Amino acid sequence: MSEHNDIKQMLSLYIDGELTPQEQEAVKERIASDPVWQKYYQEMSKLSFALRNWPDEELSPDLEQTIRIKITKKREDEKMRTRNHIISVGVGASAAVAIVVLTVVMQGPLSRHTTQLARIDADKESPAAPAAVAQPTTQLAMLEEQSYRMKSPQVKKEMEALQKPAEIGDLALRANDRALGTLKADKVELAARRSAVDNSRIRKMGGAQTSSYDTAQGLPSAVGASDSGLFRMESRSAQYEPYYLETNYPVSPDDVYGGYSNKGGQMIYPPAQEPYNREQYDRIYENPYLTVMENPLSTFSIDVDTASYSNIRRFLNQNQLPPKDAVRIEEMINYFVYDYPQPKGQEPFSITTEVAPCPWNGQHQLALIGLQGKELTGRETPPSNLVFLIDVSGSMNNPQKLPLLKQAFRMMVNELRPHERIAIVTYAGRAGLVLDSTPGNRKAEILAAIDSLQSGGSTAGAQGITLAYQIAQQHFIANGNNRVILATDGDFNVGVSSDGELVRLIEEKKKQGVFLTVLGFGTGNYQDAKMEKLADKGNGNYYYIDTINEAQKVLVHELGSTLFTIAKDVKIQIEFNPQQVKAYRLIGYENRILAKEDFNDDTKDAGELGAGHTVTALYEIVPVTSREEHGNVDPLRYVQTVVKGGPDMMTVKLRYKRPDEETSRLITESVRSQENRLRQPSNNLQFASAVAEFGLILRDSQHKGNANYNSVLQRATSAQGHDAWGYRAEFIGLVQKAQQLDIQVYDRE
Repeated sequence: MSEHNDIKQMLSLYIDGELTPQEQEAVKERIASDPVWQKYYQEMSKLSFALRNWPDEELSPDLEQTIRIKITKKREDEKMRTRNHIISVGVGASAAVAIVVLTVVMQGPLSRHTTQLARIDADKESPAAPAAVAQPTTQLAMLEEQSYRMKSPQVKKEMEALQKPAEIGDLALRANDRALGTLKADKVELAARRSAVDNSRIRKMGGAQTSSYDTAQGLPSAVGASDSGLFRMESRSAQYEPYYLETNYPVSPDDVYGGYSNKGGQMIYPPAQEPYNREQYDRIYENPYLTVMENPLSTFSIDVDTASYSNIRRFLNQNQLPPKDAVRIEEMINYFVYDYPQPKGQEPFSITTEVAPCPWNGQHQLALIGLQGKELTGRETPPSNLVFLIDVSGSMNNPQKLPLLKQAFRMMVNELRPHERIAIVTYAGRAGLVLDSTPGNRKAEILAAIDSLQSGGSTAGAQGITLAYQIAQQHFIANGNNRVILATDGDFNVGVSSDGELVRLIEEKKKQGVFLTVLGFGTGNYQDAKMEKLADKGNGNYYYIDTINEAQKVLVHELGSTLFTIAKDVKIQIEFNPQQVKAYRLIGYENRILAKEDFNDDTKDAGELGAGHTVTALYEIVPVTSREEHGNVDPLRYVQTVVKGGPDMMTVKLRYKRPDEETSRLITESVRSQENRLRQPSNNLQFASAVAEFGLILRDSQHKGNANYNSVLQRATSAQGHDAWGYRAEFIGLVQKAQQLDIQVYDRE
């Protein structure tokens, strides 16, 4: 533990430029020759860069009010203490002594760091725990050590009671959770809250700042952080060694938490804290089995969003299984393109149906319904009026957020045609117009505007959306593609930010012909539920960009389906034949279910289909011959149901509107069960069913039956087919990774 502390302390001084040239040379040689030092140097350099470039942020009103209440209460409590005067006098005297001693010590020899390097080497050769707590080694610590010894026993007792590492309180953790470093508590005048016992500090690793720490409240006057969420609390007395509070940095117990007690040098580790995580996912209640006699109609809106799949990939690539409610199976299935035929005639899409045995339940059947959107040629593609609405708030200051976002938009700009127009609106503390609507052939201007984007400030998302729609309306193209493309982590926290108000604004603009596409970025405070809702209400799509490859997929390879809507308010209604089907269950689409009356109601909103897009839905079907019992409703006394029956298993009906129309059109197609049973399952059904089965496993679905990883891998591999961009091969790799993670979780349990 001592070695761990000393290495980080030396590297902190080295990175901050606080060493002499000779000392810097010694540390540089150690970094070059020692892998342990190299590891810490890389971590702390990254952390130092993030901290020094972190923008100022305002506290949210709720947190600011909470902190002020805590401070006020603490002040009132202190007024009742008769020992306050003694402590204040003691600290004042100590400060005077410290100034004198500091002047002398600062003139001391350079060898203090050389000695420390030697001691680290000795620790590496003999790693046994110290018999007693090691004394603080920094100059400031030594000064405070001397100051501590000069105090009266009563003051020492008071200091020890306030100083315990266990009293790193909930407000410090909540400050960490608030925005991982965007919070600057000194905005609430906490600098005035220097405790009478000013012998504890939080020092930002990799940065030169040292801030006071309210030991009684456990509340820092300034909080620094980085992607790793690392905080260092240096205790300044003989009582405690340096103590580390690190979150979201799971390396080893020594790296995560550590400290020495003063009881015989015994090492103590506080209970592990949950990693920093404010990500929001709506609860998913899986679709149940419905009996055909009671519910012959199943109605839902199509969904072409793919955010859930790429978000799941992000978790798995970080060696974590995703949260259950982050798994939306329909978005996993629709991430992939299937080999459905192009539409013929005037219809904007074709319909494909197929039925085969269900892989995870041999007593059931699996029915596939696939739509293929018409692909547009260059001449058929309408002109575009696009507004990039870019979140540049402090929460976007992360390599996986604004820098990745800028790369993604640069790729898209390179695909623009001369008759397409781009405007750029940003929002942080307030919204602003960075680039007015500019033709696509002026790429240098557009790219320069993107390159100029910097993060900083709070998140006035609603203001940005309002301004973006205003710009889109000013340059509206009749019969064109008018669209706002929102790129954000979804953390709207300033201004009008309630979901209801934002949804009403977006729905109003949708009626005026301006649609909304949402691109999600980042981790930690990612607001999935809000962004999905906004995209759904804005007649647009929702994507999650976790890598530059995903940006290329969404904004280059599939740009047409991303931007150009060929059918809006697309609804599907299935009528099942009770002579063939006892019960059924729609897999996924839980937040897209519609009432049966909504199918013929043209005022009800539904999903949009882009040019060249495919949509796939799966039903798990219980045949009428099954002995399974479903439904628990008493027989009706006054209504008798007459079953007409017939050879069809089901009838598929679709309603859609053309982009410039408000009256829907109807398409109907029947599915015969006998014909489908005799077919060998297509690659489409095999691969889609493999993705669905994987989703059931990740959700630990109550309907997963015999679902297992090996079954998924076998079908996905055999049905991989033509995989030009490697997306299906990547899926197979993710399944293998999830299988290994699942085994590890099982072994730990």
